[in-house]
Amino acid sequence: MNNYFIILAAGLGKRFSKKKPKQYFLYKNKELFEHSVDKAIKSKLFKKVVLVTDNPKKIRGRYLPNVLIIKGGKERCDSSLIALKRIKRYRPNNVLIHDAARPNFSIRLLKKILKELNYNKSVVPISKPKDSLKYKFRNQIFNLKRENSYLSQTPQGFKFNELYNLALNEKDKVSDEASLFVNRNKKIKFITGESKNIKITFKEDIENQKTYFGIGFDLHKLIKSKKLYLGGEKIPFHSGLKGHSDGDVILHAIIDAILGAIRKKDIGTYFPNSKKFKNIRSPKMLKPIIDNLNKSNFSINNLDINLICEQPKVSKYRDKIISSISNLMSLNKDLINLKGKTVEKLGLIGKEKAIACEVIVSITKYD
Repeated sequence: MNNYFIILAAGLGKRFSKKKPKQYFLYKNKELFEHSVDKAIKSKLFKKVVLVTDNPKKIRGRYLPNVLIIKGGKERCDSSLIALKRIKRYRPNNVLIHDAARPNFSIRLLKKILKELNYNKSVVPISKPKDSLKYKFRNQIFNLKRENSYLSQTPQGFKFNELYNLALNEKDKVSDEASLFVNRNKKIKFITGESKNIKITFKEDIENQKTYFGIGFDLHKLIKSKKLYLGGEKIPFHSGLKGHSDGDVILHAIIDAILGAIRKKDIGTYFPNSKKFKNIRSPKMLKPIIDNLNKSNFSINNLDINLICEQPKVSKYRDKIISSISNLMSLNKDLINLKGKTVEKLGLIGKEKAIACEVIVSITKYD
């Protein structure tokens, strides 16, 4: 696996904002460029990820050594060439070059591009324009046939040596690496891109969003014969929670809160008390809910969790539980709050015979 992934994030993005470069604006609770870095790392398809930025000092320390952070140039093509020169020493076979302003590509697209590079020297995803196209020449307006027009996307994939030689000898300022091949009449393998893989250029591109809230609640009795799981974390305690599953009240309340926010009924609809789900671990119940959330372009803004019990003391296990939830949901720890509440010895909870949990979640839908 001698593949390299270059992310170009050194532009000023003046059409987006004059205050700061757009790659540092928050989108789905991450800075725009972080989506591309995280997906490339998660894919495990690349020997190194190269992030080309205007301010390496601002970003260094966030990622593991296999993420190389370098300073870019004045123009996009300058940044691209700087990155290619930097990785030449590693003798890459394939290189994918991507605009940080396209955060919504899928790992499936990365695999598709790399597969095509087994048979081609350049692979470029494209999409068909939806609007009618015109062009102006000498004060006259002409129609362009949509069926003969294409919109190129990134990431674009290349055999490294082929791309490096073209970039090194190109004198014109090109808008993408595919243009190097077009200018020299070299063959490009075009593949179908992804409709969600749009380039964020203007603020309106990320402002078309709605925020929803959901509330979840769960309560289970404590029994001696079960292990105690809270937020997916095994907690050392003399009793566990009785239930058809592992009885994890935190994850159950989170699931119900999410389902409420996206208006998809409740946890019992998806995980009834049937033989199929007997003794199921709650992380397995949470995973398809989160997967569906991501596929539907929802993003969690924050979780506020109240764990209601006399024992065990929440403060002792708070950090471990938050880390577990963060890993299970791929959610930044800073977006998760966990509070412990007692009921002043009242009722079943007060007698240490039950534990309850309530959760409020805020979710944003990006269209």
